[in-house]
Formats: sequence, structure tokens, C-alpha cells
Amino acid sequence: MINYISTRDPQHKVTSSKAILSGQAPDGGLYIPEHLEDIKCDYHDILSGDFRSMAKAVWNIFFPDYGPEKVDALVEKSYEGKFSAPEITPLVKVGDSFVLELYHGPTSAFKDVALSALPNLLTAARSMNDFTDEIMILTATSGDTGSAALCGFGGVPGTRIVVFYPYGGVSETQRLQMVTAPGDNACACAIRGNFDDAQTGVKKLFREIPHPVSGVSLSSANSINIGRLVPQIVYYFSAYSQLLSAGAIKDGDKVEFIVPTGNFGDIMAGYFAYKMGLPVGRLICASNRNDVLTEFLETGHYNRKREFHKTTSPSMDILVSSNLERLLYYVCGAEHTVEYMKALNETGEYTVTGAELAEMQSIFTGVCASDKEGSAAIRDVFESESYLMDTHTSIAWACKEKLGASSSAASVVLSTASPYKFSRAVLEALGEELSDSDEANMKKVYEVTGAAIPEGLAGIFEREVRSKDVIDISDMKSYVIKKSE
Repeated sequence: MINYISTRDPQHKVTSSKAILSGQAPDGGLYIPEHLEDIKCDYHDILSGDFRSMAKAVWNIFFPDYGPEKVDALVEKSYEGKFSAPEITPLVKVGDSFVLELYHGPTSAFKDVALSALPNLLTAARSMNDFTDEIMILTATSGDTGSAALCGFGGVPGTRIVVFYPYGGVSETQRLQMVTAPGDNACACAIRGNFDDAQTGVKKLFREIPHPVSGVSLSSANSINIGRLVPQIVYYFSAYSQLLSAGAIKDGDKVEFIVPTGNFGDIMAGYFAYKMGLPVGRLICASNRNDVLTEFLETGHYNRKREFHKTTSPSMDILVSSNLERLLYYVCGAEHTVEYMKALNETGEYTVTGAELAEMQSIFTGVCASDKEGSAAIRDVFESESYLMDTHTSIAWACKEKLGASSSAASVVLSTASPYKFSRAVLEALGEELSDSDEANMKKVYEVTGAAIPEGLAGIFEREVRSKDVIDISDMKSYVIKKSE
């Protein structure tokens, strides 16, 4: 049986279902499996079968207290009829590399893979632990998590959800997805600040008001919740399986993954896959102009005291990458993790030891690309391969090109969103005339490229706007208490 511990206190131990219920440890740490050896397996045992079979195998390792029968039912419920691609996350050959398309879910972003699952995992955890409180999900989003969480939790009995997003810091399409989301238990609220402000505010609320009113408990749909992170591990195995089926690699060959990264959750899922035994060559942490992770993985110095840039890849506009804390625990231990997180909170920076950095660099490489380089990648790849990328995937592609030839048998770029979520920037990259309207730009992208518009995005411009609130960061606490009543 795997115990889950806090990254800040290994003596604090809970089951996986309790970790999912809580979202975050009471000391502010994140829940992780106590020992990485507990997740070690023969990767061949996971590769057999389709995506759902792989999901069941991974979930049974990480969520043992649910039991195989319940896991089987939860996986089927999570993925039945929700994705437009039968593979869930199909792999596409583009030039000499591969793109893993993670955006075929209901909100056209990679977050759907996990947020189709988390509501079911959370609901089951309530009954398993005789939990009678209503659960209020608090989520900070830089764009895609919000719409996926609202879609996943909308109408789920026993839950409410509030999503905080940076005012003016997401694309118009992303905003409309959130503010038009149905569900009487769901709302989106803009904050006057950036994503880091929203995320810090949400974490603070977990510490200050874990029970905002009697009979209501807080939980999270962000990747700080281990129930959000684990389902993302599956598509690393799925990518490897598809490479084998295509004859692109031989069994045992190492594969390099290039991951557009903001909060370090998606790439942390890759680290877990690597520690489980999947043959991973490198995990390339691709950043945009907000290159705090690139500097950290190059120098060991994490410094959030820098200018915050609004870019054309807004889901990566993050300076405090929460999930990095999980990696710090495994590499640096609890004592240093607490020390580093305290320093980050109080001074805005910390530096790991040389030995700790070397261990991270044994699997991670940090590289960054500018908006201009990402834009060039969109244009060049479409012109040469007739393949259209969004602004986040293009940053990862540009980073891959910067690194040059790989020593791994194959390179896989994780494509995290449909290009139609960022139609304005995509059109600009293609050298086309822009409109003031995302709706018009979306139609123009289709006219120019012929790429199909995802069904979930096609109708958002006609939907009723249900959430109109804009608040200051200082008002987040009173807002949540009011929504809890």
C-alpha cells in the first residue's frame, strides 16, 4: 500500500483517496508517494492494451486503496464518449519528430485528460472516507485548466467550483470557454493580477479557510492535487506504445519528450513515468520568455524576482512553478525543500546544491524560446509539413530545434492545446490579416489551413455569459466565503 506524504513533512501520511480529497497538505506541502520504489514496475505490463487499459494499470499503482474493480469503473466513466480521437491522445509524425496531441477532449486542451477523471476520483473518495461535507473546488488557471475544470465539475453532485483567472491574461477564446461554462455549481472569476497572484491566493486560502463555512471543505483541481497529476502519466506510456506500433522505435529504446511547461505538472508526470521504468531519454522543459525554469535547470538558482511577460503562450506565463516542489523533495529531501520554499516565499529566490542540480540535470534539460521563435515554428512547420500547431506547442518545437540532434531514438513534442484556442496569434504567425474578433479569426484559420475547428470551440461565441465578476486579489477570501454560503 502506497502512503502519500507531504513534501514538507514525511511524517504526515495519508491514503491516496484522502490526498485527492484534500488537494493540498495542511502544512502547505504537496502530496507525493512516500517512496519512488513503490511505483517501480515492468513498463511492459502497462503498455499492453489501449489508453484505458494503460490508465487502469497506472491508477492501480498510484491509487491502491480504490481497488481494481473501482478503478476499472472510474476509468471507463472518465473516458467514455468524451474524446474525439479513439486513441485519446494520438501520436502524429511531423517531419523527423512526433507530436503527441493531447487536445482532443471537450475543451480542446491537455487538461481534459486529467479533469475528465478527477471529478470521478474525488466523488469516489468522498464515499470511501465517509466524507459528508460539500467540496468546494478552488482553481487558479493560466487559461486551460479553468475551462477543463468547469467542464469536468459542472453539475457534479456534492461539489462547487470557483475558477480564478488573470484579468486580461488569457486568450479571448479561453475566457469565453470559462465565463460561458454551464452548471449551477460553477463560476469563473477574473482577478486583477497574473496567474502567480491567483495561484498564491488559492494556496493561501487553503491554509486560512480550509472550511470557509460549516459543512463545506476546500479541495483543488490544479495539478497540486495528485489526482490531477497521475492521469497525465498515462499519455507518456501511450506515446511509447504508439511509437512501438508504428515501428519508429524498438522495445527498450529511449524516447525524448519536449514539454511546454509553466507550472511543472505535465513534465512532473513524465518524471513519474520515468521513475516507473519507462525508457525516457530526456525530459526537455520548454519555456517561453518567462524563463525562470530554464535558468533554474541551468544554474540551480530559482528566482521569481523578474519581469513578468504576457506572451502569446499564456498558459506558460508563470513564475512560480508549484509542482517543482515535488521534484525538490525527491532530489533534495524534506529539510531542504522546506528551506527552499521558505526562502522562495520570503525572498523570492533560492539555490539548490551542486549535487542536487546535477541529479536534476541527469534527466531534465531547460530551454526557452521567444514569441518570435514560436511564431516562426508555426509558419515553418505548416509550410513544410502542412501541420498546424498552437502557440504552446510551437514554443516546444522551437526549443527542440534549438537543442539540435537528439541521442534518443525518437523525439516527442507534447501538443497541449488546439491552435483554435489562440487563433489570433496563429493567424499572425501565418502572415494573415487579423480581425478584432476571435470568432472571425477562428473562421479565417479554417479558411487558410483547412484544419477542423473542434466542436467544443465552434459554438462558444453564441453562448450566454454567466460569469462576469472581476475582483482584486485581496478580495479572494471574502469571495470564496460568499460563494460557499
